[in-house]
Amino acid sequence: MKKLLSVCMLAACLNGSAALAADNYKVGSTPTGMPFTYLDAKSGKIAGVMVDVIDAVSKKAGFTYEISPMVFSALIGSLQSKRIDIISAAMIKTDERAKIIDYTNTIFSYGEGLVVPESDKTQYTSLEQLKDKTVGIQIGTAYIAPAQKAGVTDVKLYDASTDMMRDLEKGRVQAVLVDQPIAAAYLSNNMFKNVRLVESYKPVVVRDLGLITRKGEADLQQKLNTAIDALKADGTIASILKKWKLEK
Repeated sequence: MKKLLSVCMLAACLNGSAALAADNYKVGSTPTGMPFTYLDAKSGKIAGVMVDVIDAVSKKAGFTYEISPMVFSALIGSLQSKRIDIISAAMIKTDERAKIIDYTNTIFSYGEGLVVPESDKTQYTSLEQLKDKTVGIQIGTAYIAPAQKAGVTDVKLYDASTDMMRDLEKGRVQAVLVDQPIAAAYLSNNMFKNVRLVESYKPVVVRDLGLITRKGEADLQQKLNTAIDALKADGTIASILKKWKLEK
């Protein structure tokens, strides 16, 4: 009887460990997407809107998580290969992405911003006006195809938005298409000099932002969505957006 009891207790411990492991998720985020995700110099950790969101969601849903920093273009591949379980970064929903990954309920919506040198006084309103320019765009973003469709033939691709902003400062590109809230955060924090966010430009790609999981993980999606809906209802999501100046 004692032996049987010991076996049962061992099985219970193993099952408990498996359950605990199942409730700990690896979360992919980028270090260069302020205010959504960025490397905080003081803490040495990833911080931002989407870190605050996954933290609040984890507490509401009752799971733990670990942040895995990586470049934006590696996020989907890392998710599909199971190196991470959730993407919490500035990756807006597109039809193409929705074919291979699943998005939760919406947390925020936004589109691209146009950044040019301060010396360029043109009041741009469309992508077609960039046809004759070298335009920097981050790899993996939803802005490449619309720019090419509008006739922009000289597109320079970057792994990180900070790299293309530096190239804009140095005159290596003549314009940059980057997430509008990210561009606004860069400039309000004086991270880049002698460049401006074009206020007259209206985004072509306005999409929803949510957490992301692998295709077909219904239980995890339900867990995340239930938490997100509750955090919207109690004002937590709104408070996070206000903290990072995305809403007034």
